Amino acid sequence: MRQWWWMMPGLALLAGCQTTPTMLPTAEPQPAAECRWEADGIEPREWVRRALNALEADGFVVRDTEPAVGLVSADRTRTIPGYGDRYDSWERTGFFGGVGIGAGRGVSTGMMIGFGGAGGSIAQDATQLERVSVIADPGGVRVSRDIQVIDWRGELRETRSGSDAPFCGSLRQAMTAGEAL
Repeated sequence: MRQWWWMMPGLALLAGCQTTPTMLPTAEPQPAAECRWEADGIEPREWVRRALNALEADGFVVRDTEPAVGLVSADRTRTIPGYGDRYDSWERTGFFGGVGIGAGRGVSTGMMIGFGGAGGSIAQDATQLERVSVIADPGGVRVSRDIQVIDWRGELRETRSGSDAPFCGSLRQAMTAGEAL
């Protein structure tokens, strides 16, 4: 410890050299223009009702609504078959697949039997989580959507903004027509 005493003031000075980011994080890619539209004289509570109907008809589960501020939050999940674990190459079975018996990682007890093919196995399907928020006020309606892919171990593997023109356009059409997406 006697040899390191002279480095302590230098380390203390370097610890203070952290800087804050020059800009806040933004959605990549930017939300499409179709994700914002005028209210056209329709009350925010009516937009909330329409958003609820359109999102539920398309398989979303509404998690939160606040009609007083014009907010609807919903999500839906789906399994991505064959996703496998693209990040652990030692678990891949190769082009023609394979069969294996053994103790799997992430399995707390017992044995795991797996059948694999082209880089994944039946037990390694990922889940896609899609979250949507609709905010309506007297000035207009805004839609935001994000998509996450969670692997079979529960680890986040992909995340991106899903506020694209096709989704927002079909949601707007469903909300103005009062029908499902």
